Formats: sequence, C-alpha cells, structure tokens
Amino acid sequence: MASLELRNIHKFFQEQHSVDDVNLSVADGELLVLLGPSGCGKSTLMRIIAGLETPTSGDVLIGGKVTTHLRPKDRNVAMVFQSYALYPHLTLYENIAFPLRVRGVKDKLVAEKVKWAAQLVDIERLLDRKPRQTSGGERQRTALARSLVRDPAVFLLDEPLSNLDAKMRNSAREELRDFQKRVNITWVHVTHDQTEAMGLGDRIVVMDRGSVRQIGTPEEIYLRPADTFVATFVGTPPMNLVPMDSHTLGFRPENFLHRAFFGNEPDVLDVPFRLSRIEYLGNERLLYGVTADPLPEAKVVARIPSTLPLQLEEGRVEGFGVRRSDLHWFDKATSRAIAAPAGALHG
Repeated sequence: MASLELRNIHKFFQEQHSVDDVNLSVADGELLVLLGPSGCGKSTLMRIIAGLETPTSGDVLIGGKVTTHLRPKDRNVAMVFQSYALYPHLTLYENIAFPLRVRGVKDKLVAEKVKWAAQLVDIERLLDRKPRQTSGGERQRTALARSLVRDPAVFLLDEPLSNLDAKMRNSAREELRDFQKRVNITWVHVTHDQTEAMGLGDRIVVMDRGSVRQIGTPEEIYLRPADTFVATFVGTPPMNLVPMDSHTLGFRPENFLHRAFFGNEPDVLDVPFRLSRIEYLGNERLLYGVTADPLPEAKVVARIPSTLPLQLEEGRVEGFGVRRSDLHWFDKATSRAIAAPAGALHG
C-alpha cells in the first residue's frame, strides 16, 4: 500500500486544457472517487496517475516518491478498465495468472497467488471457465483478481460498473466496498454516477471542465456544496436554485415540504407552490411546480414520501415551506457558496 499525491497537474491536448491545476492527496488505504460528467478530465487524470499519459506540468507521487516520468510497469499501479480487458481465449485462471507469467514468476507461486486472489473475490469455482461463460459481475471480479495478484500499491478503476445493469450495479457497489476494506489498498475510482460515488467513496473529488470543484466526504459534498455546479450535479433530483438579486437561493427537494409537515416550528420559510405535475414513484412522490412571493417565480421540485398522507392536485396552489437552516446561498457572479446575505428573506 502507499499514499498518492498529485501536485499542480496540468494537461493540454493541443489547445484544450483537459486537466487544470489539480492538487490532491489520497491517504494510504483510502478509497477516493473522481466524479464528474463526461469530458470533465477525470479519466485523463487517472491515466496520468497510471503513466498512460504524461502531464504537461506537475508531479505524481506514489508512496512519497515522484513517479511522473516512470513507465506504467514501474509504478506498481494496477488499473481495471471499463471493458475489463480480459483475454477471451484464456480461462479465468490464465487471465489472472497472466501478469505473473509475464514477470517470470514460478508456477507454484502463480498457483498460490491465483487461488488467493480468486478466493478474495469469490470466483475460485469459475477458474476453468472462459470469460464468455461468466456474467458481467464475474468478469469484473476476475479483472480485480488479475490486478490484485500484482500486489499493487495503488488500485485505479475507470468506470468499472458502467457495463452492468442497474440491479447488478447495486450489488457490485457493495462487493467493491467490502473488497476494498478487506485488502485495504489505496484506491482511486472514476465514475460519472453520483449514486456510485456517494455509496463507495471515503471522499469524493467533484470535477468539471478539468478543474476540481470540491473535495469532501459524501456528507460534506451533499450537505455543503461548494458551488452551484456541485449542488446540481450531486442529488436526484438536483438542488432547486432560485435566482434572487445578487445571489442564488438553493434548497434540496426533500427539504421542501407541505407546510402541514412543520406544524408550529419557527424559522420556516413559507412558500406558495403551484403544482403542475405529480410523479408517483412508489416510495415517494415528486412534485413539480412554480414558486410565488416571497420568492421570485421559479420552477422547483418537491420530494415527499408516499407515506405522508396528503391530497394534492395538479394546478392547485399549496402552502409549502423549507427550514431556514436548510437554505443554501450562492454568489450569482462566481456561483460559489456564501453565508446568508444580511436581511435575506427577512430571516
């Protein structure tokens, strides 16, 4: 195991700034998630860590040693690709053994390490099969085992769950997290899926257009977004944003509730809400509509549990509210989070 550090990493492709001055540290044994939309630079950053790309400037340090210009094979880094990159003509055993045989490891030790890795990821009963004879989740675990036998200092996973269906992704997230805890390897995980990031990461790095927008625990990212990009990228549905004068007001859909829910609570901002559409999703309802005074007219979403006994009708104005402690404020010019402006909404 080893720590990982990136110092002032820049990467240009011709005139395009793909990675813009990224600085971050990953502790020994930590699971860090790089999260962002397609094209934000997260996969490029991972390839720089692996040595598959060279940064235009800046340094990569693994275990405190500069590895910026070392070849990939000399970095002791293992990478699991989105496609898993298994050899279709080889059995799972031979796929896992391949990096050891390339290094000239003796057959007895190869067998021991393959068995150990296969047991860790629970595929020892499948070792005689070819990849086409296994499921997507089993191929994923094979790719993990193949990387594990190399005793890497750092694990890199690039969108490893994107080829799985929704049900399989849920179980795979649990397996990956359990696996990481057992092997306790420094782990960098790339994804565009915020649910995956929130469920897996010790910390999350939110990226956009090559830059880091926020680094924090899942709770910090969700409850205290650093700017409007993070506020709307993390969360389903995303945070409601209401443009004010020189600032933007934000609140999460699950905090925007019918006024009856708050009873006689003080410090609740009352907001008339004209319902335009109701979506029933089983355990919850999503209510779409438009705010009114004291807020400017803006489209927002409320998220309420289906167990809350409310009779709601589309087209009707309902009394809704949000606790003032659940309000977020952003500077309109910079989009960065700010303290509540003096006298804002008379709070």
